[in-house]
Amino acid sequence: MKLLRSPAPALLLLGLISRAWAISVRNSRSSPVTVAAADTTHSGNSTGGNTTAENGGHGAAAITTLPIVTWKWHHVELPYLITLWVLVCWLVKLVLHLYKRLTIEIPESAMLILFGFILGGMIWGADKAQTFALQPRTFFFFLLPQIILDAGYFMPNKLFFSNMGAILIFAIIGTVWNAVAVGLSLYGVYLGGAMGNLDIDILQFMLFGSLLSAVDPVAVLAVFEEVHVNEVLFILVFGESLLNDGVTVVLYNVCDAFVSLGADKINAAEIIKGIVSFLVVAFGGSLIGVVFAILLSLLTRCTKNLQIIEPGFIFVVSYLSYLTAEMLSLSSILAITFCGVCCQKYVNANMAESSVTTVKYAMKVLANGSETIIFVFLGISAIDPNIWVWNTGFILLTVLFVLVYRIIVFVLTWMLNRYRLIPIEIIDQVIMSYGGLRGGVAYGLAVLLDQAKIKEKNLMLCTTLIVVYFTVILQGVTMKPLVTWLKVKRSSKSELCLIEKLQNRAFDHILVAIEDISGQIGHNYMREKWNKFEERFIRPLLMKTSARKSQDQLFNVFHQLNLKDAISYVAEVSVSVLASGLDMVPGADIASQASTRCPTRKLPLVTCQSHRGLKFAVTCHFRRALQWSVSSSERSDVESPRFIPLLTLFEHKNAFMR
Repeated sequence: MKLLRSPAPALLLLGLISRAWAISVRNSRSSPVTVAAADTTHSGNSTGGNTTAENGGHGAAAITTLPIVTWKWHHVELPYLITLWVLVCWLVKLVLHLYKRLTIEIPESAMLILFGFILGGMIWGADKAQTFALQPRTFFFFLLPQIILDAGYFMPNKLFFSNMGAILIFAIIGTVWNAVAVGLSLYGVYLGGAMGNLDIDILQFMLFGSLLSAVDPVAVLAVFEEVHVNEVLFILVFGESLLNDGVTVVLYNVCDAFVSLGADKINAAEIIKGIVSFLVVAFGGSLIGVVFAILLSLLTRCTKNLQIIEPGFIFVVSYLSYLTAEMLSLSSILAITFCGVCCQKYVNANMAESSVTTVKYAMKVLANGSETIIFVFLGISAIDPNIWVWNTGFILLTVLFVLVYRIIVFVLTWMLNRYRLIPIEIIDQVIMSYGGLRGGVAYGLAVLLDQAKIKEKNLMLCTTLIVVYFTVILQGVTMKPLVTWLKVKRSSKSELCLIEKLQNRAFDHILVAIEDISGQIGHNYMREKWNKFEERFIRPLLMKTSARKSQDQLFNVFHQLNLKDAISYVAEVSVSVLASGLDMVPGADIASQASTRCPTRKLPLVTCQSHRGLKFAVTCHFRRALQWSVSSSERSDVESPRFIPLLTLFEHKNAFMR
């Protein structure tokens, strides 16, 4: 039993498959299939017997007798190798999970790269060549979309949009800063003679800096999930990394166009065109994603009697948004990101529960498998001797600048904290700055470099790999001890119960009322306006009638229960609430003064039993009750669950608990 539970069987199977894989590739290359033409008669019979044609495009070979079995490696070579490759990567992941001591201190992404080193060495030992490499087309068209869609579809929307401003600033300004700072710094030290003789101009340095600005903190996010860091830190790092990929690719394409144009043709007009192109491509791709999200929601609105195809729509339409944006030269990454973010709420409401579960697990399988393949490929890529062009000054200075210029996080956070209600703490800023890991996107963009335009492509590719290895392995390994040592604020490990969720919803309405009273249009006020607009116009269009009715019934039941509790509570506390705002006469009875100043016939707080009367009473004394709740020395009364039903009703224009 211990043997079955150990990773030994998986390791043995992994070794056998890898060895057989390498030998089969070597044999197939050393023993090409010779094809002979068969002579035929007019009657269609072969002169030497029957002929067999392979469907793989290798022609027909003459035979003299009927074979029992035949070897058709070239017929199945491509799909066989793809399937075998996926199996090997999943076996590597299985070994890591069976032997958990490997991933206690070292992140899983780093271990996958190390396993890639081993697999690449085995293939090199069998074939003496780098047979397999991560092609840009495979990466950008088949692996990356699954990861981005999974991240966007399961994005915590409320937390994401609540911190949207900070995320956009980090993703746009931070990315542009890193690209420009790294590129110009490398060009400066190159002019100073620190790199020797290289055939690189300033535009190529800027292009190299743009591809290195891609952040991929998979290891950091894994540590965050393990230690349960606070939600704000998690969403800032997660959101920045998600939007950063799209911004990086857009910036890379602009810089690549400048390189093709040539430095002698760059002027102010071309620079302005580049900025406009950057904005159009980024926002155009986002708009494409929103359009396809609407289309996807409309399609799932009509699948009531054909639930079996509901999950298929999610993957096909989302991928179509990616390809459409790519076809229009817009940001495909931002397109599929916002397609997933915008459609999630309506699609989940329209689909059956079984379809929602299917989408969830299928998307996780595809995304997790793609991540595994990418990191293993990053390890295998190191075994190719053709890309290792060494320049100590260039490589070391690149690593140094990549690390140092993450200091922009502190500058941007200082600006944001001037306007944030809850500032980002300095410890969180340190983690965000240190968590700027590089990954597959940077490597994929480096492979895309055109050797005809970039003479030092192999040097840039080699340096990119070293930056990826350094950040993923070294920074990834030290991230967990750093989080523990700095005592980063943690979030609650337990999920919120129903009453806690309802209380959070109630306090959201209270914040809207406070902003409305103070005359300030803040985040809560804008969110409430959006919710009303969505309920009135968007939900009837994109959500099934049955889904809307079920949600309305749920809130209606809660509303009725809350209203009943509020009526009984108002009868108990209204007198004391009113008395706190009156000029007290020493020795007088509070209830008598309240009844004198505020007769029951005008303010039926105690006797009203109807919904209309209660709304009138709450509206009349909203300001006074709110001031009493804030200025009261007994804060526990305001925060107690008993006070929640009354405060829940304090929503602007009496539109409460939809």
